[in-house]
Amino acid sequence: MKSDWIRGRRKIKKKRGFQPAQVLAVSFMATILVGTLLLLFNFSTKSGHISLVDALFTSTSAVCVTGLVVQDTPTYFSPIGQVIILILFQLGGLGIMTFSTMILLVAHKKISVKDKIMVQEGFHYAAPKDFKSLIRNIFFFTIFIELAGTLFLFLHFLKETPWPRALYQSFFHAVSAFCNAGFSLFSDSFVSYRGDVLVNATVVILIILGGLGFLVLQEGKEIPLILFKRKRRHISLHTKLVLILTLLLIVFSFTLFFLIERNHSLKAFTGGEKVLSSLFQVITPRTAGFNTIDLSYLSSASVFLLILLMFVGASPGSTGGGIKTSTMGVIFAFLKSKIAAREAVSIFRRTLPFPLVTRAFLVISLSLSVIFLSSFLLLLSEPGVGLRQVLFEVFSAFSTVGLSLGLTPKLSVLGKVVVILTMYIGRIGPLTLLFAFSRPRAMGRYEYVEESVMIG
Repeated sequence: MKSDWIRGRRKIKKKRGFQPAQVLAVSFMATILVGTLLLLFNFSTKSGHISLVDALFTSTSAVCVTGLVVQDTPTYFSPIGQVIILILFQLGGLGIMTFSTMILLVAHKKISVKDKIMVQEGFHYAAPKDFKSLIRNIFFFTIFIELAGTLFLFLHFLKETPWPRALYQSFFHAVSAFCNAGFSLFSDSFVSYRGDVLVNATVVILIILGGLGFLVLQEGKEIPLILFKRKRRHISLHTKLVLILTLLLIVFSFTLFFLIERNHSLKAFTGGEKVLSSLFQVITPRTAGFNTIDLSYLSSASVFLLILLMFVGASPGSTGGGIKTSTMGVIFAFLKSKIAAREAVSIFRRTLPFPLVTRAFLVISLSLSVIFLSSFLLLLSEPGVGLRQVLFEVFSAFSTVGLSLGLTPKLSVLGKVVVILTMYIGRIGPLTLLFAFSRPRAMGRYEYVEESVMIG
């Protein structure tokens, strides 16, 4: 019996091969380590020195497109170091496997099945008929949107600095905004531009486009044809759900934030600055990390609102983090079906498969577990810090946002390690990490006697 069991284990190991979740986790880890090594070189910083934990923290924050910084990017890092950070969050935003696949396509090399699965799982919920077109579309949208954002920002920055510096600043912030990275070449982020319509509008649009996901961007170009030319074209349920939830989140959170802060942290602002700051500050938590106001002056209600927005985050297949908008949509659809006493979970006249609902609850459960554990460890490592700052920091790190109430630069070495792990888990996803270490299939085909327990 024992020898049969051992042979069965060996067969499973042979059949197992690779797991996409493992490849994803390892690729991000490898990129983080390479980035750490590059930042450790003297040419990466203006002082010629950076500690190992700070280099690891910065590299993780960049690859995981978070934006939390322990060292001020414009004053601490040299131009070469800033470019390294830019490359890291561009790689992290689109995915390492996507870039490697694009290189193989350009070199006319054969794409393995493993690479196709990795890219498709990251950006497309169903395998497209033309895989090459998927890769081309991802890079087309990325290059077009980032260059357009660079152009609009350049028009403003050109008024303040010489054109080479203005072009560099524009490109850096356009890529950072579209990748939802949150890194800035200004020590106060965009506080100095809180009343500038062009800068605010450009950054906000870049963040939204980067957070929608490439499938939504690809299908979104068909919407004008449907509205104005009245042509019949199929828009997937995923795209409808993401667009509607994104719009509702922006409108609802903007209204709430404006009402809460108009006579509080925004009291000294002009009417236009109040509107721009409110809109900017409810969009960046999903999940870019820029700010135009000092977050330490926010009321507790607004801090709680930002935490909720960070937790929801962007949409699947995007450059953002969080549990994703579609996950919340599935949860709301489930609750609605239970209130209506219906067994099937439906939305927009479509029935959702039950495994999808289970997956949504699993994502939320795992995410909250990671957040609570990280918060507990951070409270232990930073004994003098309040719960409000710790929770905000952990939610920001897990959802790869990059906003902070001022705690990040003050973290101890142990605290930095906790945040590093939280950013890494948040970027690849707790569910992906679970799959990376789980068995490909259950051992043995048997079930135990059924017995119930009391719930609620």
